[in-house]
This record gives sequence, structure tokens and C-alpha cells, in this order.
Amino acid sequence: MTDIASSAPGRRRGTSIEARAAARLDRLPPSRWHRRITLVVGIGAFFDLYEIFLGGVLAAVLADRWGLGHTAKSWVIAAGFLGMFVGANVLSVLADRLGRRRMFLVNLGGYALFSLAAACAPDLGWLLVLRCLSGLGLGAELVLVDTYLAEFLPRAVRGRYLAYAYTLGFVGVPVAALLGARLVAGHTVLGVDGWRWLLIAGALGAAFLQLMRRQLPESPRWLTVQGRQEEADRIVTDIERRVAAETGNSLPSVPDVAEVPERKVPLGEMFRGEYRRRTLMWWIFQVLQTVGYYGFGSLAPVVLTAKGHTVTDSLMYAALSYCGYPIGSALSVPLIDRIERRTLIVAAALGMAGCGLAFGFATATWAIVAFGFLLTVCSNVFSNAFHVYQTEIFPTGLRGSAIGIAYSLSRLTSVVLPFVALGVLADFGAPAVFVGSAVLLVLLCLDVALLGPRSTGRSLERI
Repeated sequence: MTDIASSAPGRRRGTSIEARAAARLDRLPPSRWHRRITLVVGIGAFFDLYEIFLGGVLAAVLADRWGLGHTAKSWVIAAGFLGMFVGANVLSVLADRLGRRRMFLVNLGGYALFSLAAACAPDLGWLLVLRCLSGLGLGAELVLVDTYLAEFLPRAVRGRYLAYAYTLGFVGVPVAALLGARLVAGHTVLGVDGWRWLLIAGALGAAFLQLMRRQLPESPRWLTVQGRQEEADRIVTDIERRVAAETGNSLPSVPDVAEVPERKVPLGEMFRGEYRRRTLMWWIFQVLQTVGYYGFGSLAPVVLTAKGHTVTDSLMYAALSYCGYPIGSALSVPLIDRIERRTLIVAAALGMAGCGLAFGFATATWAIVAFGFLLTVCSNVFSNAFHVYQTEIFPTGLRGSAIGIAYSLSRLTSVVLPFVALGVLADFGAPAVFVGSAVLLVLLCLDVALLGPRSTGRSLERI
């Protein structure tokens, strides 16, 4: 018999009802149920990342077709990020007020609708407006992925399973470039311009995923913070039954320890006490990481055309480099729960800086592809480590808002980035772009090393 009945909230002394839901989830062995929700949630990261890197692909493709100048290409890249900035602020705060599951459905629905509309854009003005609106819908996707999975996954596998989710998601990056290269070469498919199919594919995939996500339960941790303990208990009990049936073993008993109960937290608490330092650290981090991480992915096709390659060749070289994203994500899986998160973030960021410098100065095709590939491998060890880390440094009642507001700063930086980077590229060349990026990544390392708390292997309620 499984130890389900004995794990009902409030049965043992020394723990609160709120803490019991968290303790019951943390002590579960990893199971097919955990892998299934990781899969469904991770597919959503695919569309977010596909959309992010699509901006650079569209800028390279439309530059010739529509005769885009420097400023227009910058706006093609920036429009989606501008929408994401607003969406990350609004939807992440609503996720703390209205629930994780509800916002999952709202954000993908909005993205699918406006991305499909963008595929029909008759000119640059309409494309920019609709790309901005599709970004608005997708703005909180990665915030919700991190928050939702962290609140369900047992602490022993929290890092690994989040890394699995992002490994799946990062397949979207080379897919965007490969599709771009293929569709540009084909010009039209069924009488429709190839670049429009890139937008249609994202919209239809997101709509299908929304149907899958309707089966997801609400986060018990969030429910207990809202005072809805009975609903949380029903969900946790159902999960326990599923896990017990799948593993065929008795579940571990719930630890009889005094946990820190979760509670509703006003938004202003981000700037008080111990959280003020964490908030400052993470805001600085999100501004700096954008240049090193998203700068390469979103600008690589444009940088390669500036080096003298054709649009088709640039997209193919970028696609080969982008293969490092899912590979780097997979490589992070055995590392992420064994190495302290902040240490892994710093080491990977230094790798990104070095490979970025080599990519910027490279002229031979083999060197461009090789160093681009190594840069993206380091990038996704870095990315998976920081996505896990940010879920651990804020409490449940504040997690979505604190992560989302900080994350929105990365999107705001991404709006400004193409205007600055493409200007530097035009005036000083690719090496100058990556020298600046390397300097900012070194500052990021100092920020995390000096201000970031330790988190690996600890419960969310204890960090």
C-alpha cells in the first residue's frame, strides 16, 4: 500500500497546511507523470524560442524583398521583443493573481492569433504591429514555464527536468533558421511567400499546444498561497495516486520537519529585506544577459550577411551554429543538479564571451560555424542554469511577478539591442560587436558571483 492517506495535509504536527502541499510534492519520486507535464510545458518553450530567433531570420529575408534599410531591419527584430516586454510585465503579474494555468492558455492563444495575422501582413507597417501583438501574447511564456514546473517538480530533479524542457524548446532555434533557408530558397509554397509560412507554422503549432495544456492542473503551491487548501489537497492527492500507480511502490512518508509556510506577498516586498539584493542582482543580470545570449541568436544572420555571405548561405550557417542550442541544453542535464547554479552560470558566461570573440573575428566558413556552434552550446548551459536559478530565489506568492518583471527588462534591452548592435556592425564591423558583448558578460559574472545566493538541492521554501 502507498503512503497516500498518511500524507494528507495537516495530519502531522510541526508543519502547516500550506507547507504540507510543498513537502508532499518534493518527496515524490520522479515518474512518468512528471515527465509528461515537463513535455507539455517544454513544447511551449519551443514556440517562444522559435519566435525570438525568427526576428533575425525575417530581417535577413525581407531586407532584399522589401528593400529594408538599417533602421527597418532593426524594427523587424525589435517589434516582437517590444510586445514581449509588455506581455512579460502584465501576464506574469496576472499569473500570481489569477493562476499559472489560466495565463498559459491566454498567452498562447494571443500568440497564435496575432502570428497568423502577421503572416497576412501586406507591408512592413502591418508586420511590425502584428509582430508586436504576437510578442505581447508570448511575453510571459518562459516565465510561466519556469514557475509552473518548479512548483511541481521534486527538488531532487528540479534542475534536470527543467533542463529537459528547455532541450525540447531549443530545437525551435535551428528549426527557425533551417525553415528560413529552405523557404527562402523555394520563394513560394502553394502560392504563398515562404517567409509567411514561418509565421503560419508558429501559429498553428501554438494553437495545437493550447489544446494539450487545457489538461494541466493548477499549481498546488499557488492555490495554498491563495487560501484554497482543499483544491490544492485534491490535486496533490491525485498526483500521489498517479505516481504510486506508475512506480508500483510505496511513496516515501512526508518529512516531519518545520517548513516555512508560503503566503501572499505584496509586490513591494521585492524591494525589502533579503529580496531587495536578489531583485537588484537579477535586474542587472537580465539586462546584461540579453546582449550575450539573445544578441547572437537574433543578429547572427544579419552579421553573416554583413561578412559578405548570401542570405541563403547566412541562414544555413546560422542554422548549423544554432544546433548547439539543443545540444548545449542536453549537456546541461547531468551538470545542473551537481554544480551550484551560480557557479555554472558564471562558467558558461565566460565560455560565451570567449567563443563570441572568436566568432566575431572569424573569416573562414569553418571557423564561423565552429565558433558559432560552441557559443550556442555554452549559451544553453548558461540559459538552463539561470532559468532554474530564477525560480528558486523568490517565494511562491511573488515568483511569477518578480521573475516576469526582471525578464521584461531583457525584452526591453532586446528592443534597443538591434539599433545599437547594427549601428556598431555598420561602423566598426562584427569584431566590435562581440568585444562589447564579452565585456558585458564579464560584468554579469561579477554580479552573480557577488550578489547571488546559493540554491542547488534546497527546497523552494527554504532558499
